[in-house]
Amino acid sequence: MTLGTVGYTDADVASNQAPKSKATMKFATRAVHAGSPHDPVTGAVIEPISLSTTFAQTAVGAPVGRYEYSRSDNPNRSNFEKAVASLEGARYALAYSSGSAATANILQSLAPGSHVISVSDVYGGTHRYFTQVAAAHGIAVTFSGSIEVDIADLVRPETRLVWIETPSNPTLTLVDIRAVTEAAHAHGIKVVVDNTFLSPYVQNPLKHGADIVVHSVTKYINGHSDVVMGVAAFNDETIYARLLFLQNAIGAVPSPFDSWLAHRGLKTLHLRAKAATENATAVALALEASSQVIGVNYPGLNSHPQRYVAVKQHRNGMGGGMVSFRIKGGAEAAKRFCQKTQIFTLAESLGGVESLCEVPSSMTHAGIPRAEREAAGVFDDLVRLSCGVEDGEDLVADVMQALEEVAQEFPGKQ
Repeated sequence: MTLGTVGYTDADVASNQAPKSKATMKFATRAVHAGSPHDPVTGAVIEPISLSTTFAQTAVGAPVGRYEYSRSDNPNRSNFEKAVASLEGARYALAYSSGSAATANILQSLAPGSHVISVSDVYGGTHRYFTQVAAAHGIAVTFSGSIEVDIADLVRPETRLVWIETPSNPTLTLVDIRAVTEAAHAHGIKVVVDNTFLSPYVQNPLKHGADIVVHSVTKYINGHSDVVMGVAAFNDETIYARLLFLQNAIGAVPSPFDSWLAHRGLKTLHLRAKAATENATAVALALEASSQVIGVNYPGLNSHPQRYVAVKQHRNGMGGGMVSFRIKGGAEAAKRFCQKTQIFTLAESLGGVESLCEVPSSMTHAGIPRAEREAAGVFDDLVRLSCGVEDGEDLVADVMQALEEVAQEFPGKQ
């Protein structure tokens, strides 16, 4: 990975490090307090929103504080970045205007002619960037359905990056992060893990050897379906300096208000992640017992083929809040199921306090060719659920009544 320090000083690099004093505190304490200093003038315990686009200087090149221009840095964005870094066990974090912008910044940090290896079962937007945009920057991407096994054969002299989603979107396939990072690092290759589906509460990829962890903040970190943002976290100072330069140069940064909202949402992540996991577990067990369901994908189930990976990588073996399943009756049954639910809302996205459902083949992953989708397990009868923080019994009842109604419309269909 070709990285440089153009445009930023050592002081710039040091300013966004996660505070060391909170490193030994438990997750919940860090979630509430990291990056949240009390206002030194008013004593406000919640930070104000700093809307100013520019900051005064006492002399040419001598700003009053650390801030000069809000695209380059902003108090709300900086505090949010420090909070995420703390929760991921990272030295640094950088926030972006979307998860896709975070992906683009990382790929554009590679030199032209670089090669990337990616898991095949990725978010549709990531697949779109890898297949339709990366080539414009001279980046080639190879997809693998079994990356732990394939990585040795897929590495080329120009391979610079391995991209993992674990769990994957939407089949919730797991990847052994340590196994992949050891294989990649043996060739000097960096590893990125998209941790969106679990959040920093359930999994910390850097602790398993990953070099960069990325999130769509829009999902669990913000958790309230009212912000579009992305973030990347890492420990390597050289990676930080390069991505910091690109963050400023490309300018795909979040607004102060969005940064403030995301930081507010992050403070309750541990509570929401626990509730979502409990609800998803209950829903997954009910689906697994239903005669209307072909198969259930959920890392919290003992029947998940990679349950051992979840036990090793996830906090207390948690499965997270996402579930997907194949329904009897085909594509039309999947679509009707999402119309019959009363609590689960038919909508894209995930990770909010409210429960959502969707059909990936027709929605989030519609841009991926059918053959590629199905090779990754994304069939037309696959339904994806994002379990929120409502009462678990209500969510189970909602799923069961929707299955019953669909069964009556599609009797005997497989």
